[in-house]
Amino acid sequence: MKRTFVVGCPRSGTTVVQAMLARHPAVFSLPETGFFAHVHGNLAWRWGDAHARHRAPRLRQRLGFTRKHERELFLSLQRITTAAPDALPRPSLRMHTLQRRFVRLLDELALAAERGMWLEKTPNHLLYLPEIESLVPDARFVHVIRPGAEVIASLIDASLLFDGSDDAFGGGAVHWARRWNRAVQIHRSYMSHPRHYLLFLEDLIAQPQQEWKRLCRFLELDPAQSLDDNCTQVIADLDQEPWKRRALNGRLHAPQSKVDSLFGPKVQRWLQAKLASYDELRAQWLQARGAHEPHAVPRNVVALGSSGA
Repeated sequence: MKRTFVVGCPRSGTTVVQAMLARHPAVFSLPETGFFAHVHGNLAWRWGDAHARHRAPRLRQRLGFTRKHERELFLSLQRITTAAPDALPRPSLRMHTLQRRFVRLLDELALAAERGMWLEKTPNHLLYLPEIESLVPDARFVHVIRPGAEVIASLIDASLLFDGSDDAFGGGAVHWARRWNRAVQIHRSYMSHPRHYLLFLEDLIAQPQQEWKRLCRFLELDPAQSLDDNCTQVIADLDQEPWKRRALNGRLHAPQSKVDSLFGPKVQRWLQAKLASYDELRAQWLQARGAHEPHAVPRNVVALGSSGA
């Protein structure tokens, strides 16, 4: 079984990449689980949020026991994905056993769907890569990356448009600028790892055939296989995540930038000064991969975004 995780800063295009891959007949996918963030915690501290403190493991965690919340999360995943929920086994009290069962559950679901790869997409799992790699040493990781100003504009736009999304997207430009910089730091640290692939969304939109072939080579998928017309797998609950609607068909779009409509010149100058260099990260990736073929796409730093992340 091939096991793949799609990660990245929220609103970077992870959903449309997940949906596009889920159109491939060899790929099984499911809605975000947030599993490792729930199990290991300290999300705000891992993002480097201001005033966030590292919470030391309690005695239960040091002894390797799970919390009730983690067991209930695993049970909910089983209920969603299992035809006979009344026959479900009780989740393990041991943390490592529960994590192994999570991987085995995804293996079983993919096999039941007659697919040779499963793909789990939770953007925040970017912060838990060491724990995931320790548990799933053969896993592959697709890092989806989008220009920082566009990411922040999309986050703020979502917080304004969708009532109740503040828990996911609130915090403002300064908060998300720090988080995007943290994401860039992590992306850069995995640049030379053979099981990690940096996918720049604007390149995928501008050169879909070339980038699709590169991505399929990395994931050991056949790029010539016919894709479903649209993603038919359930990968999101639109009642809970309405901002994903445009991305769920797995088709790429090149929407207009939200930066100019949301940010004035002063804020745009601040973003340009404070955000880590997207162009530098992209150039380093191309060099690290020995990209000698024509690959570069002319771009404006804040001009191109995602159809929805």
